[in-house]
Amino acid sequence: MGDKYVSIERNADIAVVRFDRGRNLNAFNAQLIQELTEVAHSFHGDFDTRAVVLTGSNAYFSAGADIQDMSARNAANVSDAERRDSFARGGRLCDAWQAMPQVTIAAIEKLAVGAGVALAIALDWRVIGRSAYLYVPEVKIGLNLQWGALPRLISLVGPARAKRICILCEKMPSATALEWGLVEEIADDGTTLERALDLAKIAASMPPVAVQIVKEAVNATAGALHKAVSYADFDQSQLTAALDDAVNARGNFSRNK
Repeated sequence: MGDKYVSIERNADIAVVRFDRGRNLNAFNAQLIQELTEVAHSFHGDFDTRAVVLTGSNAYFSAGADIQDMSARNAANVSDAERRDSFARGGRLCDAWQAMPQVTIAAIEKLAVGAGVALAIALDWRVIGRSAYLYVPEVKIGLNLQWGALPRLISLVGPARAKRICILCEKMPSATALEWGLVEEIADDGTTLERALDLAKIAASMPPVAVQIVKEAVNATAGALHKAVSYADFDQSQLTAALDDAVNARGNFSRNK
């Protein structure tokens, strides 16, 4: 698999999962998606860990999907089934993190873009740096919002704001993200992990079974129809990605970003 991008630090009943590719602003490629999915599954049968904090590098959370890696999915030697599976991996990643029994908290520095937002909103809570921003540019490059993120986004901010976030592709500063309910707290830059750990310690001090039951109940209520309305979002993404408008938009986006 090559270099590992994900590490786990444990301190008693709290774990910190850090992902850092060391390049491309921590954009998600196939290897990073696989590693983060495997790490999430490793916590599903972990009865000692009560809270998990997910963070990127010290400089930034993630710039979203790696466009170069996305292009590799269209290689001539990739079968239709393999290509479809590659589009589905991000959704499986977010589902694995949402289903973790522990309380999960994202610590976001500098930026969370596209897939970075999708993963962060699959967690229970989010702490964002004061000068950081969220950005969902999928429509700008001719794609739908995938990874099961759209119904989660609607649950957090409502339909009108979800449309604005996705269609207008505006960079959202931390204050707006807090006001709209996309994050729970703002912390000074460089201290999001510290603040997330403070929340994790409080959550970990609560009776674990009661915490798990409440988390599962809230997720089941808020997400009762999520799978029904987003089960094919990766197929939609494969379709839209091949459209001429999308190909041209991605080229313009790469040149102008």
